[in-house]
Amino acid sequence: MRLCYSHRPFVMAFPSQQQECFLYGHVKAFEHFGGVPARISYDNMTTAVKIIKGERAGGPRVHRRESSNFTAFRSHYLFTSHFCPPRKANEKGQVEHGVGFSRRNFMVPIPEVRSFEDLNQYVLTQCLRDDQRQVHRETQTIGQAWEQERPYLRPLPAFEYECCERTTVRVTPYSQATFDTNRYSLPVRIGRREVTVKAFAFHIDILDRSTLLARHPRCYGREQDIFDPLHYLPLLEQRPGAFDHAKPFRRWRETWPQSYPQMLAALKQAWPDGRGVQEFIRILALHQDYPAEQVQMAIEQALAYGCIHLDGVLHFLHDQQASLETPIEAQPEGKVILANHPHLQEIGTQPIDLSCYERLLKQSW
Repeated sequence: MRLCYSHRPFVMAFPSQQQECFLYGHVKAFEHFGGVPARISYDNMTTAVKIIKGERAGGPRVHRRESSNFTAFRSHYLFTSHFCPPRKANEKGQVEHGVGFSRRNFMVPIPEVRSFEDLNQYVLTQCLRDDQRQVHRETQTIGQAWEQERPYLRPLPAFEYECCERTTVRVTPYSQATFDTNRYSLPVRIGRREVTVKAFAFHIDILDRSTLLARHPRCYGREQDIFDPLHYLPLLEQRPGAFDHAKPFRRWRETWPQSYPQMLAALKQAWPDGRGVQEFIRILALHQDYPAEQVQMAIEQALAYGCIHLDGVLHFLHDQQASLETPIEAQPEGKVILANHPHLQEIGTQPIDLSCYERLLKQSW
């Protein structure tokens, strides 16, 4: 998607041409420009126009009916839409030329990225670099012309428009909500109730009224299962025998660091009757409250010290939290620097108060 204002481009890549992607591209463009143009020209795309009737000049007047969501979007940002006549690409000015310029200069050679987030960051860098370019027959750069036209933009509204498709679905017996043939997991406590699905360009939100139940990356495939393994931990804790064969955990186990299988094996050896698997599931549940890096480090420390249980992992997690809240600088030799911690310097130097023991002795007489 490419939007341009005063020759200043904004380009953003999406995995689909759905309306929520189309509208979200506008939101990010307005954010990039720092305001909203008074009028925006469009081709007659179906993401904005629902019905077109009539012909252009010389025949019946062209009548268009915008989609309700696009009309609501325009009303939120208060800009006017202008649609070019059908089948008249020559009336779009330099739009087609700008698209070609962006494709040739920003996407050749094809950038190698890992995600759409990385791709859009790369393209944004190219757009900002284009501010230094001087268009043919112009006396100033794109950036200089932009600074002159910036004051004519309308201010941004107080909050962004929610660019998503909304629908209501019933949770399946497998604790999943189905949207566009794909199945997204939910916490097993939800049960078979109706929930609201909000499909954004890059993620899916599932809500029970106003309460967010789950958020997943949006899948544009077909008939796919998108799991969050943490959603199924309470159920597996009740049925530890199903842990090794549970479908939601197959992909997650492939990404586990080496310490996780080691902890699981040690727990199974200590408690072979299923209690070891239950203890490991309780350890995995710590991912709900702590970052994955901290949980991994705590598991590794617990293995190193032989604390093969949940309490041992929790001990090292709390130790990490304490060190983050009150950092203490240490010398390479192991000495502790207390200069920046005067409240610690008095520890061990206070006079001993034995009055409490004397009271105990008097009471025992």
